Amino acid sequence: MTPRVIGFEPLVLPSEAKGWAPWLSPSFPLAERGGECEHMTNIRQRIEYLFEQLGRLVYRNRVKSLLLMAVFTVIPAAFLPKLSIDTTNESFFRKDDRALVEYNAFKDQFGKDELFVIAVQGPDVFDPGFLAQLKSLHDELKTRVPYLDDITSLINARDTRGKGDTLIVEDLLEHWPRTGRELRALRERALSNPLYRDLLVSEDATFTTIILKAQTYLAAGDVDVFAGFDERAPTAPAERSRLYLSNQQNREMVDAIRDVLKHYDGPGFRVYLAGTPVIVADLEAGINKTLQTMIPLSLLAVFVFLFVMFRRLSGVIYPLLTMILSLLASFGIMAAAGLPMTHITQILPTFLLVVGVGDSVHILAIFYFRYDGGADKEDAIAYALGHSALAVLMTSLTTAAGLLSFIAADVAPIVDMGLIAPVGVMIALLYTVVLLPALLALFPIRRAALRRAGTASAMERLLAGIAKFSCDNPLKIIWIAAVITLLSIAGMTSLRFSHNGLKWLPDDYPIRKATEVIDEHLKGAVALEVMIDTGRENGLHDPDVLNRLEHSVDFASGLSVGELQIGKAWTITAILKEIHQALNENRPEFYAIPQDRKLVAQEFLLFEGSGSDDLEDVVDTTFRTVRFTIKSPFHDAMVYKVLLDIVHDHFVQVIPEATVTTTGVMALFTGMIHNVITTMAKSYLIALSVITVLMIVLIGRVRIGLLSMVPNLIPIMAVMGMMGWLGISLDMSTILVGSIAIGLVVDDTIHFMHNFRRYMEQTGDVRQAVMNTMLTTGRAMLITSVVLASGFFITTAAEMKNTINFGLLTGSSVVLALIADYFLTPALMIVVYGQRKASGSHQTRSAVKS
Repeated sequence: MTPRVIGFEPLVLPSEAKGWAPWLSPSFPLAERGGECEHMTNIRQRIEYLFEQLGRLVYRNRVKSLLLMAVFTVIPAAFLPKLSIDTTNESFFRKDDRALVEYNAFKDQFGKDELFVIAVQGPDVFDPGFLAQLKSLHDELKTRVPYLDDITSLINARDTRGKGDTLIVEDLLEHWPRTGRELRALRERALSNPLYRDLLVSEDATFTTIILKAQTYLAAGDVDVFAGFDERAPTAPAERSRLYLSNQQNREMVDAIRDVLKHYDGPGFRVYLAGTPVIVADLEAGINKTLQTMIPLSLLAVFVFLFVMFRRLSGVIYPLLTMILSLLASFGIMAAAGLPMTHITQILPTFLLVVGVGDSVHILAIFYFRYDGGADKEDAIAYALGHSALAVLMTSLTTAAGLLSFIAADVAPIVDMGLIAPVGVMIALLYTVVLLPALLALFPIRRAALRRAGTASAMERLLAGIAKFSCDNPLKIIWIAAVITLLSIAGMTSLRFSHNGLKWLPDDYPIRKATEVIDEHLKGAVALEVMIDTGRENGLHDPDVLNRLEHSVDFASGLSVGELQIGKAWTITAILKEIHQALNENRPEFYAIPQDRKLVAQEFLLFEGSGSDDLEDVVDTTFRTVRFTIKSPFHDAMVYKVLLDIVHDHFVQVIPEATVTTTGVMALFTGMIHNVITTMAKSYLIALSVITVLMIVLIGRVRIGLLSMVPNLIPIMAVMGMMGWLGISLDMSTILVGSIAIGLVVDDTIHFMHNFRRYMEQTGDVRQAVMNTMLTTGRAMLITSVVLASGFFITTAAEMKNTINFGLLTGSSVVLALIADYFLTPALMIVVYGQRKASGSHQTRSAVKS
């Protein structure tokens, strides 16, 4: 047998593979395969012939092809400066999403509910030195933090009291305590105020807070100062044109706050910064860091493995250049479409990089085999495209189909992923079949040295050994696969849906530690907001409605769901009770709701006349719509779903005449996670159905097409089982693994079955067909799987845990898919075809066709 090279090493067959030679010889013309390609009666053969002709066309017009691809790259890449990053809560929703519309209506009425919470720890927060330092911090934050709408702490907390017939509403520390008696009075007044407790000061007086509220709109001057007092909660279309604060302004506020805090943090005055806006800012910073780190690392891993496998620079530079340019085009299109980079789409660069390189490897492996065997460039390029481009096309379609299923989701970033990722995959395909051949044609490539006949590489011996083992032990392999499936199912029973974005960050991250401290000592910093529309003007002057609201405060304050314990609840009744007590000689027994409608109206009127604007934060000017706030620790969004249902049902029962809307960040996330869980299940079914149809079309036989899906499903089940055994939850990140992995794991099966069918038609011998497939396509499958897996596994070096889990799980699915296609797929083919052997070429083709 003539020595030759497949990909990068001379192929010399081990004894198990004798007799497979003619159609794999570099001198064997592509047009002679199967003896029927000349007439192109078979659709698959026609497509292969078209790809072969495409290779020749690109070769003969290589400069024009490069210029065409350059133009195709430059035009979308021009939009890259417009690519934005959006990690706000709103980014998960479409602009017309009902939950978002209701949340924006809430913000338009009452302002932002996302608060910056600074917890300050000391031996005693009422110590004169501590209070002086607290005032200094309060004042500096007030002057230095941009976009600040309000700041609240013990320094300026509302202190409502009566003096004779006069209602006095002033700052708690309006008059600085000078004596020990005044300090004791201050302590008693603060700790006895139910609203302060666990909001501004802890019960043991070792923690206090400074709460910062950002402007609702980008520029306060652009807003009608009376816009928040509209009678109806929904805002008019003209108002919606105003811009809410963006991530950029949020980041500026976080940076300014931290810059101030670093000068105050120290023994006896420990500061902790938390709150939803800080979590959003730090997640955004984590995404930026991930992108800056992971893309170079992925490129390095791909570079190393390609060089090790191909052992020439062209085998490294051309695939990487092809993929980098396709990335530029893909993200240029993403920017032009106005799609931002989000928590979800941050995985796209690494994903598209490794997927695209996998396409290039299959073309290059066959090209080098043909070229090193003595063929000229044109024939080698044409042969490579004719041999592998159809399989690459099918793998691209199945990967795109898996990703396209994301558009069934109701969550904006996942839908965006379902739109841009398939486009990126198909762009990578275009660059692979046009740009890569043009580069091969234009620049010189050295031919690899040939090995002596009679020798075989370690990889060839390994692949031949796997082929022999799979053919000799099909039933054992199938039984092992069955056991793995059962173990996977057992692990899957432990899977649970859970989403806690805070736990994506490392344990030692300041925001995570700060949130845990505030949750422990101040019972949380996350708010669930409820808007209650009584349906009539001055409906909140009705003592009966107010009594039911107060009952709801007691109900919510004692509510717990699993490990989640509500920290606090309040509404307009807290202000009313303060007023009533103050107007009755500050006597504690009058800390209650007046039971006379006219008296309620008078007391609210007196409060408004005192100069305080605090009512604006909880009620509209017509006293029709009220805000009800529930404070809780940062917890699993799935638990919040149960909590939201309980709260909503309570208000519907207690105030049935009112229109109740649960909103706020917690409500947004809960609705979003619920939608993800329900819609992603649909996307899995869609992806599996589409890919199964494509497999049947490619293979040409329904039974074999269906059977070929078994090696694809088992790796997916194994990964999900692994998640269950390792305690990895299905969250916004890991739930995407299924659809992505479905598209990826089927790639190896497509390449295997595509070539197995070809060799089965040519030999009629199932064992020989398996051996031939392993020694050709099996090599490229190994290279692409190593490249894919390394690209995904490299993300385990990332800082954010969601990225680590995604890379670990997706990389594992690629490895398991390769193992399944190396062992289980041949075993299934042996069982299906039996031990069929060739008895003549005509008999072989007839048997296969039948």
